[in-house]
Amino acid sequence: MKEVGNWRHICVDAQRMFAEDTPWYVPWMARVLPQLTEVSQRHTERTVFTRFVPPLRVQDAHGTWKDYYRKWWMMTGEHLSEELLELAGSLQRLVPPAQVYDKMTYSPWVDGRLVSLLRQQGVQTLVITGGETDVCVLATVLGAIDFGFQVIVLSDAVCSGADETHDAAVDLLGDRFSVQLKLLETDAFLCSISQQK
Repeated sequence: MKEVGNWRHICVDAQRMFAEDTPWYVPWMARVLPQLTEVSQRHTERTVFTRFVPPLRVQDAHGTWKDYYRKWWMMTGEHLSEELLELAGSLQRLVPPAQVYDKMTYSPWVDGRLVSLLRQQGVQTLVITGGETDVCVLATVLGAIDFGFQVIVLSDAVCSGADETHDAAVDLLGDRFSVQLKLLETDAFLCSISQQK
């Protein structure tokens, strides 16, 4: 693997509401949590955790997000325990120095704050983990590519509630975006980083 340069780890939506018994429960989250924790612990100062934060009420959402939250009304702030928005247990203690970035859409790029922060820090490469592969991870990756970052997706550290679309998303990323993106397993990435020091 070529030099990754100045890099950051973006851990996408590794939250209790996806790891615990809610309508948005992602069973795979438990399987990838050890990898998320390993990367985040070893490179805490380079880690940014995104959190998906639903609106307080359905009527607070915009456009078709209102339709979305009419379906998922039980996941709005007035019904969902605020504790479930928090990071999964093993990750909470890493903040700070790890940073948390809240978003109300699948993509973390919409309001421009995250890309502005990364550009100020001279970041060249983003290492992506978290969930769900075929929704928020995909939106994070495509935005990162559009902004010109080199992207590394840790294939054993992303998860989805749907196996078929997870597999399709990983195949899509590895195939169609191979010039701008690399798929690596967590151990291979951590080994390559330690060799570049």
